[in-house]
Amino acid sequence: MAEVTDLPRGDLVLLGLLAEGLSPEEVGGRVGLSGRTVRRRIRAVCDRLGVATPIEAVVWAVRREMI
Repeated sequence: MAEVTDLPRGDLVLLGLLAEGLSPEEVGGRVGLSGRTVRRRIRAVCDRLGVATPIEAVVWAVRREMI
């Protein structure tokens, strides 16, 4: 996993909502994005962090007390 010191606030909001168990469509409904856009943004976060899945990205952020 990458040693990224921070992520944009918007990405952390998305990860936080995923951590609450919301689907990409539900997350999108809360933040005014489509489910497809949420998936793309989360995929970009995963790529930036060097992780394979959104769950790994959530774990990464939780371990660093970012969400």
